[in-house]
Amino acid sequence: MSDEIRIPIIQLHGNLVVSVQVALSDVLVLRLKDDITAAIERTGARGLAVDVSGIDVMDSYISRAIRDLGLVAKLMGVRTVICGVDPYMAMSLVEMGLDLKGVHTELSLESALRWLGSDRRPKRGPHRSGRA
Repeated sequence: MSDEIRIPIIQLHGNLVVSVQVALSDVLVLRLKDDITAAIERTGARGLAVDVSGIDVMDSYISRAIRDLGLVAKLMGVRTVICGVDPYMAMSLVEMGLDLKGVHTELSLESALRWLGSDRRPKRGPHRSGRA
């Protein structure tokens, strides 16, 4: 079933918003990484908010993948924020020795969008590679 699922990526005021509301399988995490990086390249988004409030369980693989996604977007010049980490998820991440170091976090999607909105840089154009 997860082979058919795609997590929507919403473009909003020059930012991309991804709200994960399903259980993440390894396949779905890889697809999400590919979809988000392609959307960044296609849209020239200046911000990315990844809302994980809909995830019930965040194991070490998923938490690393979310963090890596944030770091990849950051390297692409996109201001990135992860939001919606609930207290139990946060405690589990700490107990596993994991963190989201290098990626900004906010409590809610609302505060994440406010944080992204505080950046008044002009929207970037779509990425143009040297490929023909």
